[in-house]
Amino acid sequence: MIHCGIIGATGYAGAELTRLLLRHPEVGALSLSSTSFEGQSIEEVYPNLAGAFSKGASKGDGRLLPMAEVVAASEVVFSSLPHGLADETAAACLEAGKLFIDLSADFRFGADEATFSKWYGKPYGRPELHALSVYGLPELNRARIAKARIVGNPGCYPTCAALGLFPALRLGLADPDWVIVDAASGVTGAGREPSRSTHYPEAADSLSPYKVGEHRHGPEIAAVLSEMAGAPVGSVFTPHLAPMGRGIVSTNYFRLTRPIDAAGLRAEYAAFYEGERFVRVLPAGACATNRNVRLSNYCDISVHVGADGRTGIVVSSVDNMVKGAAGQAIQNMNIALGLDEAAGLAALPPAF
Repeated sequence: MIHCGIIGATGYAGAELTRLLLRHPEVGALSLSSTSFEGQSIEEVYPNLAGAFSKGASKGDGRLLPMAEVVAASEVVFSSLPHGLADETAAACLEAGKLFIDLSADFRFGADEATFSKWYGKPYGRPELHALSVYGLPELNRARIAKARIVGNPGCYPTCAALGLFPALRLGLADPDWVIVDAASGVTGAGREPSRSTHYPEAADSLSPYKVGEHRHGPEIAAVLSEMAGAPVGSVFTPHLAPMGRGIVSTNYFRLTRPIDAAGLRAEYAAFYEGERFVRVLPAGACATNRNVRLSNYCDISVHVGADGRTGIVVSSVDNMVKGAAGQAIQNMNIALGLDEAAGLAALPPAF
């Protein structure tokens, strides 16, 4: 049985990691850390977890411990801290032979320190670690993740967009110079700390574009799409804040490189993703929606062609807190440890 540790357990992603790892059949112990709530029980911070620890049927006692204590006790460490803080913990885990999975942006750009520094305003603390890290999108990097000791968990928007565009780019069906990602996310994507834009009167009853042309996930999307295409991809990404708690819907547009109708394009997608446990290519006529992936590790994809016959339109949807964060991190752990990839993640979305 595995002893897992979560650093930053009281953020939204950390809380989702806790919820999911409590049900993981191969996790025997769970240690939690939170600077803000150290000494308290996570059940006090998140009442939805009431009884999960205190009634004795748990994998620990739920106390929020100092970070160093959690790192020392754990075989797998999940870090859900703000950007720019992961390097030293990653170094300690690597030296001790532990698996380190980071949910911040710190390890998403690999050795490309210049791009990270430009968009996140900080240089790498330990550049040599980033050359060893693997971008944790299983559908793209499964073989590399299986050998990794440091995994940079992808962002939520990049996960949703990349899975929607992967077949078209890899199969040469999309013009790499003409890709548009138009996506909407629930408020949890902004994190647990409130701001004016996430205040209820500001966010409710409104779909709001934000950080147009300057969102930090833009360069991450461009990088992963270029890796998928095997050539530079010119992409435009526009995020929107949607009046919902969780979920992402990404409408992805690309210029087709050859004539193909919706049925043919969908057949290419279905064949490409055959055997992928967590990617569901929907039947013709259906459209992906966040409601049907909520609380799950699934990505739903629907495939369409514009009336002009020249534009591919692919709608993809994930739960930003599961496949877009905690669930994908656990999927990466399963791969890296040689476990069933779906362990702890097989639950279907609720009907409503």
